[in-house]
Amino acid sequence: FSMTKALTAAAAMQLVERGQLSLDAPAGDLCAEIRTAQVLEGFDDNGEPVTRAPATAVTLRHLLTHTSGYSYHMWDEACSRWLEATGSPNISSQQRAALLQPLMFDPGTQWRYGIGIDWAGQMVEAASGMRLGDYFDSHLCGPMGMVDTHFDYNDSMFARAAHLHARIPDGSLVPLPLEQADQREFDEGGGGLRGTMRDYGKFIRMILNKGVLDGSRILRAETVAEMCSNQIGPLRVQTMHSCAPSLSNDGEFFPGDPKSWGLSFQINEVAGFTGRPAGTLMWAGLANSYYWIDPVNGIGGAYLSQILPFADEASSALFFEMETAVYQTL
Repeated sequence: FSMTKALTAAAAMQLVERGQLSLDAPAGDLCAEIRTAQVLEGFDDNGEPVTRAPATAVTLRHLLTHTSGYSYHMWDEACSRWLEATGSPNISSQQRAALLQPLMFDPGTQWRYGIGIDWAGQMVEAASGMRLGDYFDSHLCGPMGMVDTHFDYNDSMFARAAHLHARIPDGSLVPLPLEQADQREFDEGGGGLRGTMRDYGKFIRMILNKGVLDGSRILRAETVAEMCSNQIGPLRVQTMHSCAPSLSNDGEFFPGDPKSWGLSFQINEVAGFTGRPAGTLMWAGLANSYYWIDPVNGIGGAYLSQILPFADEASSALFFEMETAVYQTL
Protein backbone atom coordinates (compact mmCIF):
# COMPACT_ATOMS: atom_id res chain seq x y z
CA PHE A 1 0.00 0.00 0.00
CA SER A 2 1.26 3.52 0.72
CA MET A 3 4.77 2.50 1.73
CA THR A 4 5.06 2.44 -2.09
CA LYS A 5 4.89 6.25 -2.14
CA ALA A 6 8.43 6.88 -0.91
CA LEU A 7 9.83 4.62 -3.63
CA THR A 8 7.84 6.42 -6.32
CA ALA A 9 9.13 9.73 -4.99
CA ALA A 10 12.70 8.42 -5.14
CA ALA A 11 12.15 7.36 -8.77
CA ALA A 12 10.77 10.79 -9.62
CA MET A 13 13.72 12.48 -7.93
CA GLN A 14 16.17 10.38 -9.96
CA LEU A 15 14.55 11.86 -13.07
CA VAL A 16 14.67 15.35 -11.56
CA GLU A 17 18.42 14.83 -11.11
CA ARG A 18 18.72 13.90 -14.79
CA GLY A 19 16.69 16.89 -15.96
CA GLN A 20 13.89 14.67 -17.27
CA LEU A 21 11.39 15.95 -14.67
CA SER A 22 10.99 19.30 -12.94
CA LEU A 23 9.56 19.76 -9.47
CA ASP A 24 7.94 23.07 -10.33
CA ALA A 25 6.91 22.90 -14.01
CA PRO A 26 3.20 22.26 -14.69
CA ALA A 27 2.60 18.52 -14.36
CA GLY A 28 0.06 18.84 -17.15
CA ASP A 29 2.90 19.37 -19.60
CA LEU A 30 3.53 15.61 -19.32
CA CYS A 31 0.10 14.34 -18.25
CA ALA A 32 -2.64 16.19 -20.10
CA GLU A 33 -5.37 14.91 -17.76
CA ILE A 34 -3.80 16.88 -14.90
CA ARG A 35 -3.91 20.06 -17.00
CA THR A 36 -7.66 19.68 -17.46
CA ALA A 37 -8.49 18.78 -13.83
CA GLN A 38 -11.01 21.16 -12.26
CA VAL A 39 -11.53 22.18 -8.63
CA LEU A 40 -14.70 20.80 -7.02
CA GLU A 41 -16.55 23.70 -5.38
CA GLY A 42 -19.63 21.77 -4.28
CA PHE A 43 -22.89 20.41 -5.64
CA ASP A 44 -25.95 22.15 -7.08
CA ASP A 45 -29.55 21.63 -5.98
CA ASN A 46 -29.79 18.58 -8.21
CA GLY A 47 -26.70 17.01 -6.66
CA GLU A 48 -24.56 17.69 -9.70
CA PRO A 49 -20.89 18.67 -9.14
CA VAL A 50 -19.96 22.34 -9.50
CA THR A 51 -16.37 22.87 -10.64
CA ARG A 52 -14.03 25.65 -11.73
CA ALA A 53 -10.55 26.02 -13.11
CA PRO A 54 -7.72 25.89 -10.51
CA ALA A 55 -5.98 29.13 -9.60
CA THR A 56 -2.54 27.63 -10.29
CA ALA A 57 -1.15 24.64 -12.15
CA VAL A 58 -0.44 21.34 -10.38
CA THR A 59 3.30 20.56 -10.16
CA LEU A 60 5.30 17.47 -9.28
CA ARG A 61 6.19 19.13 -5.96
CA HIS A 62 2.46 19.46 -5.20
CA LEU A 63 1.89 15.81 -6.09
CA LEU A 64 4.71 14.56 -3.86
CA THR A 65 3.62 16.69 -0.89
CA HIS A 66 -0.16 16.09 -0.98
CA THR A 67 -0.81 19.76 -1.68
CA SER A 68 -2.01 19.25 -5.27
CA GLY A 69 -5.73 19.18 -4.49
CA TYR A 70 -6.09 15.47 -5.25
CA SER A 71 -7.66 13.52 -2.40
CA TYR A 72 -8.67 10.00 -1.30
CA HIS A 73 -12.32 9.01 -1.17
CA MET A 74 -11.88 7.12 2.12
CA TRP A 75 -10.81 10.29 3.95
CA ASP A 76 -12.74 12.99 2.06
CA GLU A 77 -16.54 13.21 2.05
CA ALA A 78 -16.66 15.61 -0.92
CA CYS A 79 -14.49 13.28 -2.99
CA SER A 80 -16.62 10.30 -2.01
CA ARG A 81 -19.78 12.19 -2.93
CA TRP A 82 -18.29 13.17 -6.32
CA LEU A 83 -17.52 9.53 -7.08
CA GLU A 84 -21.09 8.56 -6.21
CA ALA A 85 -22.64 11.42 -8.20
CA THR A 86 -20.62 10.69 -11.33
CA GLY A 87 -20.44 6.90 -11.11
CA SER A 88 -16.66 7.12 -11.33
CA PRO A 89 -14.41 4.34 -9.98
CA ASN A 90 -12.33 4.95 -6.87
CA ILE A 91 -8.63 4.21 -6.66
CA SER A 92 -9.28 0.77 -5.13
CA SER A 93 -10.69 -0.32 -8.49
CA GLN A 94 -7.21 -0.16 -10.06
CA GLN A 95 -8.82 1.43 -13.14
CA ARG A 96 -6.98 4.28 -14.78
CA ALA A 97 -10.24 6.27 -14.83
CA ALA A 98 -9.90 6.49 -11.03
CA LEU A 99 -7.12 9.02 -11.54
CA LEU A 100 -9.47 11.42 -13.32
CA GLN A 101 -11.09 12.92 -10.25
CA PRO A 102 -11.28 16.68 -9.62
CA LEU A 103 -9.11 18.66 -7.25
CA MET A 104 -10.60 19.41 -3.84
CA PHE A 105 -8.79 22.77 -3.48
CA ASP A 106 -6.38 25.04 -5.32
CA PRO A 107 -2.86 23.57 -5.58
CA GLY A 108 -0.50 24.65 -2.83
CA THR A 109 -3.16 25.94 -0.44
CA GLN A 110 -3.79 22.88 1.78
CA TRP A 111 -2.31 19.54 2.83
CA ARG A 112 -4.69 16.65 2.20
CA TYR A 113 -3.69 13.05 1.71
CA GLY A 114 -4.56 11.77 -1.74
CA ILE A 115 -3.75 10.14 -5.06
CA GLY A 116 -1.09 12.69 -6.04
CA ILE A 117 1.76 10.17 -5.92
CA ASP A 118 -0.16 7.85 -8.23
CA TRP A 119 0.03 10.76 -10.67
CA ALA A 120 3.73 11.18 -9.88
CA GLY A 121 4.15 7.57 -10.97
CA GLN A 122 2.46 8.43 -14.25
CA MET A 123 4.91 11.30 -14.68
CA VAL A 124 7.81 8.87 -14.16
CA GLU A 125 6.37 6.72 -16.93
CA ALA A 126 5.90 9.68 -19.29
CA ALA A 127 9.42 11.02 -18.69
CA SER A 128 11.21 7.67 -18.81
CA GLY A 129 9.19 5.93 -21.50
CA MET A 130 8.97 2.89 -19.21
CA ARG A 131 6.17 1.28 -17.24
CA LEU A 132 6.65 2.16 -13.57
CA GLY A 133 7.40 -1.40 -12.46
CA ASP A 134 10.01 -1.76 -15.20
CA TYR A 135 11.58 1.54 -14.16
CA PHE A 136 11.79 0.34 -10.55
CA ASP A 137 13.40 -2.92 -11.65
CA SER A 138 16.01 -1.13 -13.76
CA HIS A 139 16.80 2.00 -11.76
CA LEU A 140 15.63 1.68 -8.15
CA CYS A 141 14.69 -1.69 -6.66
CA GLY A 142 17.07 -3.61 -8.93
CA PRO A 143 20.19 -1.56 -8.06
CA MET A 144 19.29 -1.76 -4.34
CA GLY A 145 18.90 -5.54 -4.46
CA MET A 146 15.21 -5.33 -3.52
CA VAL A 147 14.56 -8.63 -5.29
CA ASP A 148 11.21 -9.26 -3.60
CA THR A 149 9.61 -5.88 -4.35
CA HIS A 150 7.33 -5.78 -7.40
CA PHE A 151 3.83 -4.72 -8.46
CA ASP A 152 3.04 -8.39 -9.17
CA TYR A 153 3.79 -11.44 -7.06
CA ASN A 154 6.19 -13.78 -8.79
CA ASP A 155 5.81 -17.44 -7.84
CA SER A 156 8.39 -17.25 -5.07
CA MET A 157 6.81 -14.15 -3.55
CA PHE A 158 3.30 -15.59 -3.73
CA ALA A 159 4.38 -18.77 -1.95
CA ARG A 160 5.52 -16.60 0.98
CA ALA A 161 2.76 -13.97 0.89
CA ALA A 162 0.84 -13.06 4.03
CA HIS A 163 -2.93 -12.80 3.81
CA LEU A 164 -4.68 -9.57 4.60
CA HIS A 165 -6.86 -9.84 7.70
CA ALA A 166 -9.90 -7.76 8.66
CA ARG A 167 -10.51 -6.73 12.25
CA ILE A 168 -14.18 -7.43 13.00
CA PRO A 169 -16.27 -5.83 15.80
CA ASP A 170 -15.51 -8.53 18.39
CA GLY A 171 -11.80 -7.78 17.98
CA SER A 172 -10.85 -10.98 16.18
CA LEU A 173 -9.19 -11.13 12.76
CA VAL A 174 -10.65 -12.76 9.64
CA PRO A 175 -8.40 -13.66 6.69
CA LEU A 176 -9.22 -12.17 3.29
CA PRO A 177 -8.70 -13.92 -0.06
CA LEU A 178 -5.22 -13.70 -1.58
CA GLU A 179 -4.72 -13.69 -5.35
CA GLN A 180 -1.43 -13.87 -7.20
CA ALA A 181 -2.39 -11.50 -10.03
CA ASP A 182 -4.69 -8.49 -10.16
CA GLN A 183 -6.53 -6.79 -13.00
CA ARG A 184 -5.00 -3.34 -12.61
CA GLU A 185 -4.82 -0.98 -15.57
CA PHE A 186 -1.71 0.85 -14.32
CA ASP A 187 1.11 0.48 -11.81
CA GLU A 188 -0.07 2.35 -8.73
CA GLY A 189 2.79 4.58 -7.61
CA GLY A 190 0.75 5.52 -4.57
CA GLY A 191 0.16 2.03 -3.23
CA GLY A 192 0.65 -0.95 -5.52
CA LEU A 193 3.90 -2.64 -4.49
CA ARG A 194 4.31 -5.99 -2.76
CA GLY A 195 7.49 -6.48 -0.78
CA THR A 196 9.33 -7.76 2.29
CA MET A 197 10.77 -6.33 5.47
CA ARG A 198 14.30 -7.12 4.31
CA ASP A 199 13.77 -5.21 1.07
CA TYR A 200 12.19 -2.16 2.70
CA GLY A 201 15.05 -2.05 5.15
CA LYS A 202 17.38 -1.55 2.20
CA PHE A 203 15.42 1.52 1.12
CA ILE A 204 15.53 2.90 4.68
CA ARG A 205 19.29 2.34 4.79
CA MET A 206 19.72 4.13 1.46
CA ILE A 207 17.95 7.22 2.79
CA LEU A 208 19.94 7.12 6.05
CA ASN A 209 23.16 6.83 4.04
CA LYS A 210 22.30 9.94 2.00
CA GLY A 211 21.52 8.12 -1.22
CA VAL A 212 24.11 5.33 -1.12
CA LEU A 213 23.45 1.64 -0.46
CA ASP A 214 26.32 -0.84 -0.15
CA GLY A 215 28.54 1.27 -2.39
CA SER A 216 25.92 2.02 -5.06
CA ARG A 217 24.67 5.59 -5.37
CA ILE A 218 20.92 5.68 -5.92
CA LEU A 219 20.30 9.39 -5.27
CA ARG A 220 22.56 12.39 -4.76
CA ALA A 221 23.11 13.46 -1.15
CA GLU A 222 21.58 16.87 -1.87
CA THR A 223 18.50 15.17 -3.36
CA VAL A 224 17.99 13.11 -0.21
CA ALA A 225 18.42 16.24 1.91
CA GLU A 226 15.69 17.96 -0.11
CA MET A 227 13.38 14.95 0.22
CA CYS A 228 13.89 15.00 3.99
CA SER A 229 13.18 18.73 4.51
CA ASN A 230 9.91 20.62 4.87
CA GLN A 231 8.45 21.26 1.42
CA ILE A 232 5.05 22.67 2.47
CA GLY A 233 6.11 25.81 4.34
CA PRO A 234 3.65 26.82 7.08
CA LEU A 235 1.10 24.15 6.13
CA ARG A 236 0.84 21.19 8.48
CA VAL A 237 -0.29 17.57 8.23
CA GLN A 238 -3.89 17.17 9.35
CA THR A 239 -5.97 14.34 10.80
CA MET A 240 -7.38 12.01 8.15
CA HIS A 241 -11.06 11.59 9.02
CA SER A 242 -12.46 8.28 7.84
CA CYS A 243 -15.36 8.05 5.37
CA ALA A 244 -14.92 4.30 4.88
CA PRO A 245 -14.76 2.47 8.24
CA SER A 246 -14.01 -0.89 6.63
CA LEU A 247 -10.79 0.55 5.20
CA SER A 248 -9.66 3.05 7.79
CA ASN A 249 -10.25 4.52 11.21
CA ASP A 250 -9.46 8.20 11.73
CA GLY A 251 -5.71 8.53 11.39
CA GLU A 252 -3.01 10.88 12.66
CA PHE A 253 0.47 10.07 13.95
CA PHE A 254 1.61 12.05 17.01
CA PRO A 255 -1.66 13.98 17.32
CA GLY A 256 -1.20 17.46 18.68
CA ASP A 257 2.42 17.67 17.52
CA PRO A 258 3.17 19.83 14.46
CA LYS A 259 4.09 17.74 11.41
CA SER A 260 5.32 19.03 8.05
CA TRP A 261 5.93 17.08 4.85
CA GLY A 262 8.97 16.44 2.69
CA LEU A 263 9.01 14.79 -0.73
CA SER A 264 6.86 11.81 0.35
CA PHE A 265 7.65 11.73 4.09
CA GLN A 266 5.87 13.15 7.13
CA ILE A 267 8.37 15.08 9.26
CA ASN A 268 8.09 15.50 13.03
CA GLU A 269 8.70 19.17 13.82
CA VAL A 270 9.19 18.42 17.54
CA ALA A 271 10.45 15.38 19.46
CA GLY A 272 7.91 12.56 19.65
CA PHE A 273 6.77 10.59 22.70
CA THR A 274 8.63 7.49 21.51
CA GLY A 275 11.98 9.26 21.80
CA ARG A 276 12.32 10.16 18.13
CA PRO A 277 13.84 13.63 17.64
CA ALA A 278 12.55 16.50 15.56
CA GLY A 279 13.37 15.88 11.91
CA THR A 280 12.38 12.20 11.98
CA LEU A 281 10.61 10.95 8.85
CA MET A 282 7.78 8.44 8.69
CA TRP A 283 4.75 7.14 6.87
CA ALA A 284 2.65 4.03 6.56
CA GLY A 285 0.60 1.63 4.46
CA LEU A 286 -3.14 1.01 4.61
CA ALA A 287 -2.79 -2.49 6.11
CA ASN A 288 -1.19 -1.09 9.29
CA SER A 289 2.39 -1.11 8.11
CA TYR A 290 4.62 1.68 9.42
CA TYR A 291 8.19 2.91 9.10
CA TRP A 292 10.38 5.66 10.48
CA ILE A 293 13.72 7.13 9.43
CA ASP A 294 15.74 9.14 11.97
CA PRO A 295 18.62 10.99 10.26
CA VAL A 296 19.74 12.55 13.57
CA ASN A 297 20.62 9.22 15.20
CA GLY A 298 21.16 7.30 11.97
CA ILE A 299 18.51 4.68 12.69
CA GLY A 300 15.25 3.57 11.16
CA GLY A 301 12.79 0.76 11.40
CA ALA A 302 9.61 -0.74 10.06
CA TYR A 303 6.64 -2.69 11.33
CA LEU A 304 4.67 -4.66 8.75
CA SER A 305 1.26 -6.19 9.34
CA GLN A 306 -1.59 -7.17 7.06
CA ILE A 307 -4.56 -5.84 9.02
CA LEU A 308 -7.50 -3.67 7.98
CA PRO A 309 -8.84 -1.14 8.76
CA PHE A 310 -5.97 1.35 8.89
CA ALA A 311 -4.96 2.92 12.22
CA ASP A 312 -5.88 -0.28 14.05
CA GLU A 313 -5.42 0.56 17.72
CA ALA A 314 -3.62 -2.65 18.68
CA SER A 315 -1.33 -2.66 15.65
CA SER A 316 -0.27 0.98 15.81
CA ALA A 317 0.31 0.69 19.56
CA LEU A 318 2.69 -2.21 18.96
CA PHE A 319 4.63 -0.20 16.37
CA PHE A 320 5.11 2.70 18.76
CA GLU A 321 6.03 0.27 21.59
CA MET A 322 8.73 -1.18 19.33
CA GLU A 323 10.04 2.26 18.39
CA THR A 324 10.10 3.37 22.02
CA ALA A 325 12.10 0.27 22.95
CA VAL A 326 14.66 1.13 20.28
CA TYR A 327 15.19 4.63 21.71
CA GLN A 328 15.42 3.29 25.24
CA THR A 329 18.46 1.26 24.21
CA LEU A 330 20.41 4.21 22.75
